[in-house]
Amino acid sequence: MSQLPPCPACGSEYTYEDGIQFVCPECAHEWNEDSATSSDDGLVVIDANGNRLVDGDAVTVIKDLKVKGSSSVVKVGTKVKSIRLVDGDHNIDCKIPGIGAMQLKSEFVKKA
Repeated sequence: MSQLPPCPACGSEYTYEDGIQFVCPECAHEWNEDSATSSDDGLVVIDANGNRLVDGDAVTVIKDLKVKGSSSVVKVGTKVKSIRLVDGDHNIDCKIPGIGAMQLKSEFVKKA
């Protein structure tokens, strides 16, 4: 019996094959066999809809976000281009038009 790869999103060992894709029953992540063998930096960032984000993606804010230390608010639907993924509490570095450099949490954005 062949050994199935663990889930790249959550590390679960309970993956299964569904046609040409692998599926994780714990986090519902799906990936191709080709992407399972490719090496990456290990940082996996998932948006609010479960899509994987990579450096340079464009995202859209899905909730009004207060800017700490300011009276400004990042409104729903604000599009942010050229994000950079970082490790930490806030896992997206970006520049928001009209506000400037910000750090966002991935659960408040969706891939555009």
